Amino acid sequence: MTFARFMELALYHPAVGYYRRSQPRVGYGAGTDFFTASTSGPLFGELVSAATVTLLGRRNPSEYAFIEIGAEPGRSVLAGVDHPFGAVTTLRQGDSLEFTGPSVIFSNELFDAQVFHRYVFRRGRWIELGVTLQTCQLVEIELETIPSPLLPPSAPEGYIFDAPLGALALAERIASLPWTGLFLACDYGRAFHELAENYPGGTARAYFRHTQSNDLLARPGEQDLTCHVCWDWLAGALVRRGFAGPVIESQESFFVRHAADFIAGVSSAEAADFSPKKLSLLQLLHPSHLGQKFQVLHACRE
Repeated sequence: MTFARFMELALYHPAVGYYRRSQPRVGYGAGTDFFTASTSGPLFGELVSAATVTLLGRRNPSEYAFIEIGAEPGRSVLAGVDHPFGAVTTLRQGDSLEFTGPSVIFSNELFDAQVFHRYVFRRGRWIELGVTLQTCQLVEIELETIPSPLLPPSAPEGYIFDAPLGALALAERIASLPWTGLFLACDYGRAFHELAENYPGGTARAYFRHTQSNDLLARPGEQDLTCHVCWDWLAGALVRRGFAGPVIESQESFFVRHAADFIAGVSSAEAADFSPKKLSLLQLLHPSHLGQKFQVLHACRE
């Protein structure tokens, strides 16, 4: 099978898929595998809410539904947060994507969790990588399939390109629905030229118990699989559906530019000591923590 099919089974199979398991995946507790910006508690939601109001400009936020897509079980970015939105909806894995009218469509680390294809450049052409079972062990193989037309025209021999086609399909699906307002996605990714030139081994990796690994075939159903999203592909999907001027910023830059008053208020209110809230703010904004690791894509459609 293709690696994409293997990943689909490993992550989303109804019985054994990693994202169908009931146990916690996110956080610092026993058995978790990674943490996200939402691990910082309500502060992340407060920042998102403040930045969203700024991006809506003169529009009245009470006229918009805030819809979060892909939230972890039992979590919601606006849980415990005072917000100005008219309604809040949380869609989780398996929920149908159906919404309309004035909306803010928000996601945090949703697109990097979508299925991706793996390709290797051999003898002047792209060959898709797949998975097979040999003597009771999963191994990687090269398949004779038709490569995606979105791949770079050429690459050095042996260059691996992890193509996040599932993320592109999801962006097109969201943008095709009859809603207006703000698209806001927090994730990690790179521009197309960076993926095509700077990552000869690809960007795919696995996470298990807070340890990153290149062994993508180990522990199927028990470890997370991910790769960098291609921001150019996602931005292009939005433009094709009428969104104006998509912008990609580092998480640090995004919040400093669009939630500056809220950040100043936190810093002023707790200036006397290094409180847990200020520590969380540092983790979310500092370049050596999450500030540069994550980026934010945002765009509006009237």
